[in-house]
Amino acid sequence: MSAVTLDAAALETLVGAAVAAPSIHNSQPWHFRLRPETSTLEVLAVGERKLPRTDPQGQAMHVSVGAAVLNLRVAARHLGWSPEIRLLPDPAEPDLLAAVELDRPALVTLLSTAELYGAIWHRHTIRTPFTGPPVPAAVLAELVAVARAEETVLEIPGPQEVRRLLQLTAEAERADTADAGRRSESRAWIQEPGGPPLGIPRSALGPQDAAGRLPVRDFSAVDPADRLPSAVFEAHPCIAVLSTRQDRPVDWLRAGLALQHVLLVATVHQVRASMLHQAVERPHVRREARDPSHGPGCVQMILRLGYGPEGAPTPRLPVTGSIDVTEGIDPDE
Repeated sequence: MSAVTLDAAALETLVGAAVAAPSIHNSQPWHFRLRPETSTLEVLAVGERKLPRTDPQGQAMHVSVGAAVLNLRVAARHLGWSPEIRLLPDPAEPDLLAAVELDRPALVTLLSTAELYGAIWHRHTIRTPFTGPPVPAAVLAELVAVARAEETVLEIPGPQEVRRLLQLTAEAERADTADAGRRSESRAWIQEPGGPPLGIPRSALGPQDAAGRLPVRDFSAVDPADRLPSAVFEAHPCIAVLSTRQDRPVDWLRAGLALQHVLLVATVHQVRASMLHQAVERPHVRREARDPSHGPGCVQMILRLGYGPEGAPTPRLPVTGSIDVTEGIDPDE
């Protein structure tokens, strides 16, 4: 295969795919820096988009950035590179979370690359009830295998464990709504008309479960004027738990890569997803979320999977405002 050119068009494709990744509250806590002399695209954390109340340790920020790195890897393979990813490549620059080297053309094209790249543009978080049949066991097994390939573990718990996890998530959600600081922070990340494309659009806010079984995050911060009418959610939700062996920043990044890989493969199978992150945000609840019968592990995300409409994309910041180029390429070219 001939060499791939890292020009302005390729750069726009790469960063455009990366920023389509999910992030907590759609905070988009990433920025990109190209070093043309080494054909390296660096991914940095944007500290001012961190959520100090909801995510004081930065776990969710790292997971979000890891998801963007996975999209970047898929886009690089789609363009013909064999990208090499280094996580936390420079201890002297703590905001530099990943570096993606783009100096080698791919020798072969992976069969899944085209499907995964296409799924980037159709993956949207769904906060409404799921409809349709249960997710097939074969699809769930594929998602488990995908997570394992990213050095993480995805478990599909049984009904009793699902009830326990939903109860923990509900307890965390009640604690959030009782916390004035978290309520204020949550409300601040609701997009207002005419504002920047950060946060959750009001049109994307989900209803609450009329039966009270499924704890959907209440972005309206318990203001009755902003509440959507409640809806009937699925009686037996399909839940998946993503865990890592340890709980370091590098593990959070790996969890982000795994999360997005799982979400893209689910999208290929037309399976939708929403993230129940409330329990993960409180350290003591997060510890309780681990299933002790499965040995050690650190829960990084709880997912809800099912069938439903594709949903609408959430607005993103423009690509040109998300990247710096040290020299050699004009991103506006």
